[in-house]
Amino acid sequence: MRVRLLASFFLSCVLGALSACTGATSGFTSVPQAQRDEARRAPRSASSGLITHIFIVIQENRSFENLFRGFPGANAPLYGYLGSTKTTLQPVALNNPAELHNRWIYALKDWDNGKMDGFSISAMQGQQPTYPYSYVPQSQIQPYWTLASRYVLADRMFATEFGASFTAHLDLIDGNTVLPPGTYAEADYPPNYVWGCNAAAGTKTYLVNHARQESYNGPFPCFTQVRTMADSLDAAHISWRYYAPSVSEGFGSTMWSAFSAIKNVYTGPDWSNVVTPESRVLTDVTKSSFPNVVWITPDWANSDHPGNGSATGPSWVASVVNAVGASRFWQSSAIIVLWDDWGGWYDNVPPPQRDFLGLGMRVPCIIISPYSRIAPGRTAGYVSDTTYEFGSVLKFIEQTFNLAPLGTTANGYTDSRATSIIDSFDFTQKPRAFKAISAKYPASYFLHQTPSMRAPDEY
Repeated sequence: MRVRLLASFFLSCVLGALSACTGATSGFTSVPQAQRDEARRAPRSASSGLITHIFIVIQENRSFENLFRGFPGANAPLYGYLGSTKTTLQPVALNNPAELHNRWIYALKDWDNGKMDGFSISAMQGQQPTYPYSYVPQSQIQPYWTLASRYVLADRMFATEFGASFTAHLDLIDGNTVLPPGTYAEADYPPNYVWGCNAAAGTKTYLVNHARQESYNGPFPCFTQVRTMADSLDAAHISWRYYAPSVSEGFGSTMWSAFSAIKNVYTGPDWSNVVTPESRVLTDVTKSSFPNVVWITPDWANSDHPGNGSATGPSWVASVVNAVGASRFWQSSAIIVLWDDWGGWYDNVPPPQRDFLGLGMRVPCIIISPYSRIAPGRTAGYVSDTTYEFGSVLKFIEQTFNLAPLGTTANGYTDSRATSIIDSFDFTQKPRAFKAISAKYPASYFLHQTPSMRAPDEY
């Protein structure tokens, strides 16, 4: 224990020194980002048993700039660049029906070798080239801003891979889409949008090679090649659950979960841990016991995915957070709210390139807990500029429950290389009491909602 405390003290001193040099936590500093990230990789104490429940709440298809443009202390300016032209970001309604391209090839062109100036390519036919250079007004997503103001807003969370939702959701359960022997990795999404072992016989998947070129000759989307968090949690007798919406879009009724693409889960006893409807989480958390690790995906009707015509996503997330906050599990909980991919929307921060897959585009991430770090001199709120990726969430799970990494970085497992989100917590501070998040739609709205039977993101 003394060693862990000294390590924690050492990191606090390092980060304090960096903060003193920079005078800010916003990302606009003179200290190189890589140096700040390295400081945060120094050993620090784990949660010492204070966290025993982790909630991973997944929303869809929004960049950091699109939701948090102008957030105080964050790297989120009011403008972007379309080529060499400086472009003021324009407001767009959350429920605007127009979606954007967000496949692998569009991500690469948006990124433009780090220039972050090619987002006009994401515009669909008939849309203005400037349409991707848009933001959602704060008034339409106030629950997200309230959460970000009270807890930790991570303004350097990057998707692990360029491209769309299929691989992003896989990375949130296994941190790895690389296929042995490592020449190719999964990319984009299977045709007909059937994500897993229930796909039609003969279904192939898209692959990307080390030259970042795509091909359509990948394996059937029912994988046996990778370990997942289910394997690690099961081996340690740590309970888990995946709250998923039901879908039936031309291929029979099933549940929309990344685990449907993992053969030993989909065809084995662990499939009972994938439950529907996803709104069950609102009542399950009121019971006397609850799983240690859960993933939660929304119904299409409550997804932030452009094109669904809905603005209920922020209220859905608020309902989940409020349910945890009012439960007996609040004092032992960490809630990570993040968006699976950028959805084609503009973002100004070039993702660090760690391998041939990415990192991908920056996405919003809010880290909520009684132990969420608080900025010096404030009573709530902190903007983290640590570079995170989806493997950072998996590493935090591993640290919390003393689990080994899923595999090596050489074999594609990103939890091994990622910087844990643990530096967004302060386990020496007095745990904060929960204050409910105001939202337009109450929990009862979602509990009585008729399932749409559509996937929250088909891409």
